[in-house]
Amino acid sequence: MGSSLVKIDVHLIFHIKKASSRLKHDDFERIWLYIGGIIRNIGGVVIQIGGVSDHIHILSSLPKIMSIADFVRTIKIDSTKWIKTIDDKYQSFAWQNGYGAFSVSPTNIPKVMEYIKKQPEHHRIKTFEEEYRTILDAYGIVYDERYIFND
Repeated sequence: MGSSLVKIDVHLIFHIKKASSRLKHDDFERIWLYIGGIIRNIGGVVIQIGGVSDHIHILSSLPKIMSIADFVRTIKIDSTKWIKTIDDKYQSFAWQNGYGAFSVSPTNIPKVMEYIKKQPEHHRIKTFEEEYRTILDAYGIVYDERYIFND
């Protein structure tokens, strides 16, 4: 085979640290755009980004030369540095260490996109913890309640 061809779409979810400044609704659009730029700069393709004040959802293709851990680490480090420059209110901003990464088949892309777009509506009735447990259970991921939501 003459070249490496890769198409891996992932749904990423990560939360802010408990002591962190929450993201303000008025800043969402520019934060999502900035994170989209990070993803494009490292070879990913952004499909959808959204979230609420305490966590983010990213639907993206994984760059073919990067592990998922390096991909998420780059997004978190670069976005944290930039978010802290937006306003003094973000001086304590930080993402939690962990993350969720879930494969998405091409046929489910529209469904996940819509799910991400509707995050504000969704979280009027469901907490992040409830949402995250539901996704972990749907993927059959075994987790320990003692550690799942710790910083």
